[in-house]
Amino acid sequence: MNATQRLQTLGQSIWLDNIARGLLTGGTLTGYIRNLSVTGLTSNPTIFEHAVADTNFYDDAIREKARAGTSGESLFFELALEDLTRAADLFRPTHDATGGTDGWVSLEVSPLLADDARATIDAAAQLHERAGRPNLYIKIPGTPAGLAAIEETIFAGIPVNVTLLFSREQYVAAAAAYLQGVERRIAAGRDPNVASVASLFISRWDVAVQSQVPAPLHNRLGIAIAGRTYVAHREFLATPRWQRAAAAGAAPQRLLWASTGTKDPAARDVLYVEALAAPETINTMPEKTLLAFADHGSPGTAMALDGGDAEAVLAEFARQGIDDRTLAATLQREGAAAFSASWHGLLSRITAKSAELTAARPS
Repeated sequence: MNATQRLQTLGQSIWLDNIARGLLTGGTLTGYIRNLSVTGLTSNPTIFEHAVADTNFYDDAIREKARAGTSGESLFFELALEDLTRAADLFRPTHDATGGTDGWVSLEVSPLLADDARATIDAAAQLHERAGRPNLYIKIPGTPAGLAAIEETIFAGIPVNVTLLFSREQYVAAAAAYLQGVERRIAAGRDPNVASVASLFISRWDVAVQSQVPAPLHNRLGIAIAGRTYVAHREFLATPRWQRAAAAGAAPQRLLWASTGTKDPAARDVLYVEALAAPETINTMPEKTLLAFADHGSPGTAMALDGGDAEAVLAEFARQGIDDRTLAATLQREGAAAFSASWHGLLSRITAKSAELTAARPS
């Protein structure tokens, strides 16, 4: 049994945090599903920016669509939906076999809508309808405006991957928005089984504080935040309010560890995968991290149900002057800004490629 199989046996789902047309056309993703226990896939604007900029796999499609008059966001979403519906079809057997627990792919609404709840709701509905796949999540950021969009989108029966969560408090707010949407469906006599995951970002914590704390605390803050949030997640699922929804047929919103590639070259490259092994959670890994874990990783023991030493570690960071609540808000704002920058870069790259490819003579 290889390392990824052992992690799956422990009860954690392994998703790939990457999408590129070459993964689909070359059979790489199929191989990961078959050999590395990959059961889902996530994407974001930065991933798509790199995929379009760094490969020529999209050139023919961009040329064809540009010559047909499609441009900008419309062209991008056509490309993204082609990739993600194809990936969704590859994961459909897993989705069916697990009763909808696994086998998902994710597509993000435009990050430029992060502060516009109404536009986010409308975009989520349109993208999900266009995809036409039951195993496609729409990613919505867990920002203040995003919370209202999450509730309304869940009420509409559209699966949601809540992205850009950085703390226990942000997770709890996202879980409450999800549950409110489910409760409204129950009150309206609708099926409450609308899937959702809550994505907590890990490594960015450690990048943010590395220069501010002594070496013994390096690469420990993200794991401690995860431990604290894991406790909150389990407590949420034990509340009478959630139990009532579950009894009516609702499925639990799963906790997903995101941003789990190690950023510090001095740290173990599978640090966050090994530390965050927990049953009934998901770890979405960059391709490099997935391959490293398959090669030399070990899931070890599962995360402590009570958070282990998370609170003690967080207390030590507080003594170093790190205010985790303030930093969580900063990281969420910076994350949203980074995705917006990637979005602008992506659209600029598509525009430039469109002009270049349509000007060139057909080969």
